[in-house]
Amino acid sequence: MATSEASEAPAAEGGLKRAIGPKLLIFFVIGDILGTGIYATTGKVAGKVGGALWLPFAIGFVVAILTAASYVELVGKYPKAAGAALYTQKAFKVPFLTFIVAFMVMCSGLSSASAAARAFGGDYFQEFTDAVPPTLIAIVFILALAALALRGVSESVKTNMVLTLVELTGLVVVLGIGAWAVVTGDGEPSRLGEFQASGTGYALITSVLGATALGFFAFVGFEDSVNMAEETRDPVRTFPRAIFTGVAVTGTIYVLVALVSSLLVDYRTLEQSSGPLLEVVKAGGVAFPPKLFALIALFAVTNSALINIMMASRLCYGLANEKVLPRGMGKVLRRRRTPVTGIVFVTLLAVGLVSTGEIAGLGDTTAFLLLCVFTVVNVAVLVLRKDRVEHRHFRTPTILPVLGAVTSLILASPLADRAADVYIRAGVLIGIGIVLWGVNKLVMRVRHEEEAGTRAG
Repeated sequence: MATSEASEAPAAEGGLKRAIGPKLLIFFVIGDILGTGIYATTGKVAGKVGGALWLPFAIGFVVAILTAASYVELVGKYPKAAGAALYTQKAFKVPFLTFIVAFMVMCSGLSSASAAARAFGGDYFQEFTDAVPPTLIAIVFILALAALALRGVSESVKTNMVLTLVELTGLVVVLGIGAWAVVTGDGEPSRLGEFQASGTGYALITSVLGATALGFFAFVGFEDSVNMAEETRDPVRTFPRAIFTGVAVTGTIYVLVALVSSLLVDYRTLEQSSGPLLEVVKAGGVAFPPKLFALIALFAVTNSALINIMMASRLCYGLANEKVLPRGMGKVLRRRRTPVTGIVFVTLLAVGLVSTGEIAGLGDTTAFLLLCVFTVVNVAVLVLRKDRVEHRHFRTPTILPVLGAVTSLILASPLADRAADVYIRAGVLIGIGIVLWGVNKLVMRVRHEEEAGTRAG
């Protein structure tokens, strides 16, 4: 992979404190990717593809690396905390497109949090009690996270390192059980080449693409790390290693977990479970307490959901401050200094999402929204090649963003055998954003006319 030797990025004057070093950033990237996706959607991916569960995760790994290369180039070129919205505005200079990209990123966080809520209320929680309906648990879960966010709960990167280690522990347990099964001759290797769709034609291709699109939900998160650019020491040098290492580590773990899952449990059993890795632990023949693993899984999905709720509420707050959304959505709770209107708004959307879909649909909605964003970002890299900056930075080979844009677009298209409700859900979310955009533009125009009238008078 071609690079330019990175030198020091321009120093930010009066900016955020640069407290994140290379190791902490790697843990942050890994922690941002790990969580709900692998713990909750493995079974749904198996239901789409069959026993060859590892293949969609392997393809998703490649697609993630392609897009990660584009983010690495852009964050090195523009080491600012704004992510896809910044890159879109610099490349295309169309405010409405920039808003849509930013709103899609926000909504992807909400659908991800909603998928986590569904996973929390599913089989992992049912391991302790089945007396409460899963949907009610999921809604209460979202409301509890909103309450925490209102109190000003925020986790430092060092705390994130600890949380990441706990999440990794659960996956290491699964891999250890798989290794023991291989050593003792348990498991069924023939499942690894078993496809749910018969034949080798269009049905097989669409089933693999559909499983890959859903499995890609497990890889999302690396794109959020670029928002830490202004708090990272020497981001031009640090980000390439951190993002590529993070995606490589998680991708390798995901493929291995998928292999173990298929080896030990039939894909039809995995498909029916909202806690698929718990099924793997129970089938592994190792005396690991299922309740302990369920607790680790609950912790993992809680961490993912809280991060997404906080990210979405603060993005909403930022858009309001930039006068892109109505000003009232930027209101801050006086004592706690938390974005109260933004938190209430995203919480209502999240509760609505929880009520309209299951883990697979909500996870697929997250993946669809971000695949659309990734398509734009990969094109933005190519457009911005004409924009020169003074400092040297990572430059990805041109073929990679081209392939990244094409593969992201394919996985976002109907070729991925996506259920219609995913497009409807995403369309409604984007429609809400467009309405808010229109209302804000109308209010701004009225105010401008009133101010002009006052000056003329």
